[in-house]
Amino acid sequence: QVQLVESGGGLVQAGGSLRLSCAASGRTFSSYAMAWFRQAPGKEREFVAAISWSGGSTYYADSVKGRFTISRDNAKNTVYLRMNSLKPEDTAVYFCAAHHNTFIPGPDPTYYNWWGQGTQVTVSS
Repeated sequence: QVQLVESGGGLVQAGGSLRLSCAASGRTFSSYAMAWFRQAPGKEREFVAAISWSGGSTYYADSVKGRFTISRDNAKNTVYLRMNSLKPEDTAVYFCAAHHNTFIPGPDPTYYNWWGQGTQVTVSS
């Protein structure tokens, strides 16, 4: 069992930046691919970014490519999402997710086994 706890969300003006963190429990964190998803009110959960077990491979949704950066620190059991040049359309609840294998399974949320409770990001125009 893996427990994930997100933090770092908040209110920011358009063009601003935030860094989300996701702290994971368990000794096998470094064996898992990790991802960030988001869900806006009335919309389906949307893939944002993913990272392989070592951090050597990353994958981004087109909508955030060049603005967001996913990274991880296996010594701290933590994955991060650095978000720059934020837009009002980035407003959503952001979720951290873990996949039980080392490599990125893809953007489908059903591939991910464990989820955090989410953190709200609101971008004002």
